[in-house]
Amino acid sequence: MAASMKSVIVSFGNEAPDSVVQKAKEAIVAAGGKITHEYSLIKGFSGEMPESVMDQVKAMDARYPATIEEDQVVSVNV
Repeated sequence: MAASMKSVIVSFGNEAPDSVVQKAKEAIVAAGGKITHEYSLIKGFSGEMPESVMDQVKAMDARYPATIEEDQVVSVNV
């Protein structure tokens, strides 16, 4: 059975080294996920990852924890 994939945005604080971000991307790809966009205004990226790897990515480096949010459409009524 294929793993359930989640569309997510993964972000890190500006102080996180690029190597921490790269390790997170590599873990996602190794688990069968994919990176769909790399952001330039924030230190982060969006992608699809199995739910099973989410906790692993969050806990990769205690000094620079990842924030993982489900990617979704946001609408505003005015």
